[in-house]
Amino acid sequence: MLAKITVKNQITIPKKIISQLKDVKYFDVDIRDGLVLLKPVRVFEADLHGIRTKIKKLGLSEDCVAQAVSWARSR
Repeated sequence: MLAKITVKNQITIPKKIISQLKDVKYFDVDIRDGLVLLKPVRVFEADLHGIRTKIKKLGLSEDCVAQAVSWARSR
């Protein structure tokens, strides 16, 4: 299937393809060996107040959180 890049650098994913991806709104975009890869990503709402409260209750510092985020992103 052919897809064209618009003047705003947007690409429309053909209906035949997107209809196979139920409830997908976001994609992780990567390029490998000259191929553009779109990986569906599910996004979940987060209760930031609840997360911050729990971090404070556990006595974690900003450094602990930064290290945890760094570790998770490296996987």
